[in-house]
Amino acid sequence: MTDQNPLERLIKSPRFSTFIMCVIIFNAILLGMETSKTIMARAGSLILLLDKVCLGIFVAELLAKLIVYRARFFRDGWNIFDFLIVAVSLMPATQGFSAIRALRILRVLRLISTVPSLRRVVEGFITALPGMASVFMLMALIFYIGAVIATKLFAENFPQWFGTLGQSAYSLFQIMTLESWSMGIVRPVMEIYPLAWMFFIPFIMVTTFAVVNLLIGLIVNSMQDAHHEETNAETDHYRDDVTARLKGIEEQLAALLKEHKK
Repeated sequence: MTDQNPLERLIKSPRFSTFIMCVIIFNAILLGMETSKTIMARAGSLILLLDKVCLGIFVAELLAKLIVYRARFFRDGWNIFDFLIVAVSLMPATQGFSAIRALRILRVLRLISTVPSLRRVVEGFITALPGMASVFMLMALIFYIGAVIATKLFAENFPQWFGTLGQSAYSLFQIMTLESWSMGIVRPVMEIYPLAWMFFIPFIMVTTFAVVNLLIGLIVNSMQDAHHEETNAETDHYRDDVTARLKGIEEQLAALLKEHKK
């Protein structure tokens, strides 16, 4: 097993990760309290002080990782993610940067990089993006065809929903989400066009129950693949660690035998 300096052992320890996670959650609570005028009037100075302490801990953590990993620090996407979030928090609270400073709540997103289960979800989502692009293209094609048909059929009597191609696409999106689709749109349309259900029902079946579930399936499969890769990496690391330990024991035994023979 390779030797690690105390600082490296510290930042890699489970207790340190748990501590950082607790600080992130505590800081998120503080940032939420800052939105309350009543709380800020009573304990505003204390909250701002604690917020600076939390930011100081995050900066110290990043500095420790930079010292340990050096250039390797920026080879990890999660390290870059943490670095950018903390960098936003360090921007001066001037008029030009006041909106950016409001993004300090993004520190909560650091939970993604510290909690393995959340990290797997994000990695699975990112891995699924190429496949999702094809599904989105299919969805866009279906929406375009549906919007053209709906505009041609219903624009004359329902211009508020299907007057233009854009309005039709938006109405179809509302229908796909099943938000007030029946009483809000389809039933009023069917009062004038009784056979309109022959258009809307297949559209819902294709988009809501087929294409959307296809997206979910892609994300789930990608999450499972990311989990398997992480499990395999942990297994390989454990195997290497055990091998290194056994090699060290063998070397010690060989040294003892050599010394005993003397």
